[in-house]
Amino acid sequence: MIQSTSAGDLQSIPALLARNAQIYGSLPAFREKEFGIWQGWTWSQAASEIRNIALGLMVLGINRGDYVAIIGRNRPALYWSMVAAQMCGAIPVPLYQDAVAEEMVYVLEHCGARFVICGDQEQVDKVLEIQDRLPAVEPILYQDKRGMRKYDHAHLNWLHDIAEEGRTGHQRFDAELDARMAELTYDSTCVMLYTSGTTGKPKGVVLSNRNIIETSKNTSEFDHLKPGDDILAYLPMAWVGDFIFSVGQAYWTGFCVNCPESPATMMTDLREIGPSYYFAPPRVFEGQLTSVMIRMEDASRFKKWLFHTFMAIAKRVGPDVLDGKPVSGIDRVKYQLGEWLVYGPLKNTLGLSRVRVGYTAGEAIGPEIFDFYRSLGINLKQLYGQTEASVFITQQPDGQVRSDTVGIPSPGVEVRIADNGEVFYRSPGTFVEYYKNATSTADTKDAEGWVATGDAGFFEPDTGHLRIIDRAKDVGKMADGRMFAPKYVENKLKFYPNILEAVVFGNGRDMCTAFINIDLGAVGSWAERNNIAYSSYQELAGHPQVMAAIQAHVEEVNRSVAEDEMLSGCQVHRFLILHKELDADDGEMTRTRKVRRRIIEEKYADLIAALYNGSQQISTRTEVTYEDGRKGYISATLELRDAAVQDASTRRAAA
Repeated sequence: MIQSTSAGDLQSIPALLARNAQIYGSLPAFREKEFGIWQGWTWSQAASEIRNIALGLMVLGINRGDYVAIIGRNRPALYWSMVAAQMCGAIPVPLYQDAVAEEMVYVLEHCGARFVICGDQEQVDKVLEIQDRLPAVEPILYQDKRGMRKYDHAHLNWLHDIAEEGRTGHQRFDAELDARMAELTYDSTCVMLYTSGTTGKPKGVVLSNRNIIETSKNTSEFDHLKPGDDILAYLPMAWVGDFIFSVGQAYWTGFCVNCPESPATMMTDLREIGPSYYFAPPRVFEGQLTSVMIRMEDASRFKKWLFHTFMAIAKRVGPDVLDGKPVSGIDRVKYQLGEWLVYGPLKNTLGLSRVRVGYTAGEAIGPEIFDFYRSLGINLKQLYGQTEASVFITQQPDGQVRSDTVGIPSPGVEVRIADNGEVFYRSPGTFVEYYKNATSTADTKDAEGWVATGDAGFFEPDTGHLRIIDRAKDVGKMADGRMFAPKYVENKLKFYPNILEAVVFGNGRDMCTAFINIDLGAVGSWAERNNIAYSSYQELAGHPQVMAAIQAHVEEVNRSVAEDEMLSGCQVHRFLILHKELDADDGEMTRTRKVRRRIIEEKYADLIAALYNGSQQISTRTEVTYEDGRKGYISATLELRDAAVQDASTRRAAA
């Protein structure tokens, strides 16, 4: 178990590392899969590796206050580099690895990065492409040397070589490094993370050691995390959630961080590790559910019957079994039989057999998706947070988990609701400032430390749980005065495996309409089973049977929405299936796959107008960005369809 050390005795992440090397030295700290083989490091070994990197950075002349950009997929050496930079008194700034070079320019210029540590050749190439616009950047380091042999190494260094220089020359810098580590306090900057930029340029969120350590301590104790736990680190290192889970909580608790070989092998690696502590945004859980449903379509008639029979039982009693609530003896026997025949094998296939604590956040998850996982006996919960809070604002305690709330304030967090319904919070995790942006800092955080979230919500009077309605700027009113909350409907639509993304419009209008993105994997599998040939996403999206299936989903969602008195006006009257997937490279989504609603409204104004003027078809031409950064255009003629809506009062009376 965790030693009874108070957070106040540990003023920095490097201090936590030193404690872990001493107390948990022989326990696993990191694992990485490479070339199909897992290799591991204990806390003692990780501490040695990190110190060598820090000493190597000292050899290169790193100064206190320097900014160190880190770009790449989740790998132990890149996590170590972040902590090594902190040891030297520098500030790590992780960037999204899938960002194109032009996106990186702003962050690297804004923070004035002097060092850049890249994961591989691809990231090095992106930095070299924009290097002439980055006068502050001096050495560029890289971890994976494949493909790097013929590069000009005048300003390029292999990270392994730098660590070796640090190891062999440690006597020159040991004292200086120890002095810099001793200077670190609770108020020293721990990391700077850039926001997703849904409404403009990303902002650099400065988080102190106090923010990260206090949040990690409080939330680890809330969920009883322990050194024997395992997590899978696969989400972007530039995202605050990954930093809290893979650095903050990992270093406070002493559990093991496991890095998959690649995004393509993530699901296989997930099954091999079987994490006990697991986080995934809704899109990952949606994707896993989609893959399950696709496999069931290909299963035999008996297996389909078995699956649907026992899932009906799980849906009815599974959450109660999980929460330890009373369940009849016969239902408990049926559920246990389902565990042997269906739920256990399914959890094993998904890699979730050992999950003791699971979380989802970032976007609201559809209640049907959330309930599906909990019915299997997976302790999936919701948290509500943001970068400026060091993630956690609210969490769901065990036994108080529901799909329609985000729980109670996390330990140490105060939450209040303003008169206009906007959610405000303050906590030890509240960010220090937006870097070089005093105006935005003052607009977001007041003199008393209260932070405006930009989300609309309310506390349930009987439970004290917080319910988030939508982004405050997205919540509006229909022309007849009824509430408009698009995410509520969008999440219901995304429950269907055929639907990857949905964007609902209707603020200030007399009806709601929607754009739909089909899930190419799910719909493509259906097409193959039915011998339907197609050559592109666009062709499949326009197929009459696909249109009919999506229409059926929209109408089913309308029936569900009609039952909610407050939001019944959000039923979708008309829709179209977009001719392309919404893409971060095209500016339509953030790197964390949040929809940039305003950009979509501007970019596809002609399609929105057609939905509201009664058109049955519309021809359109859209600019797209290819993987190599080139621009192009795609043209399409789209079909617009009407969807049946329900009279809300009639539906409620029938219910």
